[in-house]
Amino acid sequence: MNLHFLIIDPQNDFAHPTGSLFVPNADQDSKRLAALIHRWLPKINAIHVTLDTHHWVDIAHPIFWLDREGKHPAPFTLITYEKILAGQWHTTLPASQERATKYVQTLKTNGRYDLTIWPPHCLLGQPGHNVVTPIAEALIAWENTFATVNYLTKGFNPWTEHYSAIKAEVTDPQDPSTFLNTRLLEQLQTADLIAISGQALSHCVANTVRDIADNFGAENIKKLVLLEDTTTSVPGFEPLGEQFLIDLKVRGMQTIKSSEFSV
Repeated sequence: MNLHFLIIDPQNDFAHPTGSLFVPNADQDSKRLAALIHRWLPKINAIHVTLDTHHWVDIAHPIFWLDREGKHPAPFTLITYEKILAGQWHTTLPASQERATKYVQTLKTNGRYDLTIWPPHCLLGQPGHNVVTPIAEALIAWENTFATVNYLTKGFNPWTEHYSAIKAEVTDPQDPSTFLNTRLLEQLQTADLIAISGQALSHCVANTVRDIADNFGAENIKKLVLLEDTTTSVPGFEPLGEQFLIDLKVRGMQTIKSSEFSV
């Protein structure tokens, strides 16, 4: 049994109570996942860990936008193409207006999320970017068997959101890191079973798994096992997480509690 773990954004800003975008219960999710890794340590063949990675200046952070009164948007504000056309929002730097407007229009055309303004989070070089302690310790325990965690960063491009570890919401022709991550897909295809966890269920977990499924083939989707008590939706976005579970179960993804996971 070739067992892989795919852990999506297990970082302090999401999974520690002091994090700038803490997902309630994510700290407990992390403890359950860490316990599972310790339990199955000798049988794990590969661990892939994605890391949300941002600049302070980012199209989905408050600094990027201003309203009519010159105020930056509050976190969780939705900026739509229609609101930009109506003059409710404009970019802080006028030179960015055309490109940012086209980006938000492309989100709408592609049927993706509306642009959500998030608290600045997972800033490279800041404590919130680090893997939360219980999981970090479990990963070190696994690496102590002379294994190496496959860390993958995403989100460094300030012009596009990058919820999915497989590709950005809108690709940037000048930045290959926003393109389809064929290397990760190829690595996952070698697995017999892929245990999936991370934060948050409604966004980065959902988008990553959807993109894997869309590029994986029907038979491979059956390899995916979501550890349902190790991931949680962002408050207010629970319906997105619930719909993701419905959609992927129909396509063949399995779900199970970490305490019941077995190979």
